[in-house]
Amino acid sequence: MPKKSKRADTSDSDSGPEDREPIKKKVKSDNSFRTEDSEPTWDLGKNRFVKISDFKGKVYVNIREFYNADGDLRPGKKGIMLTGEQWQRFKASVNEIDEEMKKK
Repeated sequence: MPKKSKRADTSDSDSGPEDREPIKKKVKSDNSFRTEDSEPTWDLGKNRFVKISDFKGKVYVNIREFYNADGDLRPGKKGIMLTGEQWQRFKASVNEIDEEMKKK
């Protein structure tokens, strides 16, 4: 049985194979990007992410730990979803939290 030979690249493109790479979905800062589900996402490290999520017609700030399932990152149980009002209250408390952290 003859082996199948690889077909030669017949692309007419001047730029070559680099134009076939997926487009990186970076926005704004170095640790901000959009995931495949197009949600704005920020990496906090150690598989923890902040996402802006739309759930049942409402917008939430989702701070969650993800786990690796067959090469894909999936959201885990550990995390919190904040409503817009809760997010605003949290932001208003950040300076006080920073001051307490400096005392420790």
